[in-house]
Amino acid sequence: MKKKICYIVGAGSVAGVRLRPEAGDYVIAADGGFSHLQRLGIKADAVLGDFDSLPVVPDHPNLVRYPSEKDDTDMMLAARKGAEMGYHTFVLCGGLGGRLDHTLANLQTLTWLSRRGKRGFLLGADMIAAAVTDGTLSFDRNKRGTLSVFCSGDKATGVTLKGLKYPLRDATLTCDMPLGVSNEFTGAESAVSVQKGTLIVLWPYTPEQTFGELL
Repeated sequence: MKKKICYIVGAGSVAGVRLRPEAGDYVIAADGGFSHLQRLGIKADAVLGDFDSLPVVPDHPNLVRYPSEKDDTDMMLAARKGAEMGYHTFVLCGGLGGRLDHTLANLQTLTWLSRRGKRGFLLGADMIAAAVTDGTLSFDRNKRGTLSVFCSGDKATGVTLKGLKYPLRDATLTCDMPLGVSNEFTGAESAVSVQKGTLIVLWPYTPEQTFGELL
């Protein structure tokens, strides 16, 4: 049975990203993401944020407005809401590229989700990012292009890369050494595993991308 997905759409660019929410999925507009959803003809189930990215506050029956001076980004607030509702799979759009500080914040949001037993995918025009904590992210043999792996935290131990051009076995990655950058898919089934810690994994995105094999 298909796992239900919480889609979160932020104010950044969604050019080249294809959204396909289905029955049972939940769509959250994080601030300026509301404009993207309107343009795409996709209904938002909830709208939240401080609305500094929109000319007016949307008229929506499920709207939560936050003060501009707050600890969480709008994307993080949306992730918290989806987690509180019981969703375990998240697709974040409009948050990769553009402002570097917000991109880094959204990668931290992926880490927050992963460390709570959830899986999130951050989509950009040509890239996907995901986090994996004390576990494995597997890929089928159809994947092509470059894959990069970074430590999210002080260190990640027991890191194993299988089926890639540059394999690793039981390695330690740290936050101050980009050892995992620019690996490559080889046409074989592959996997990124970590025994203890969190990794950020990035690989190419295409509009035909589905997440079933990664869940």
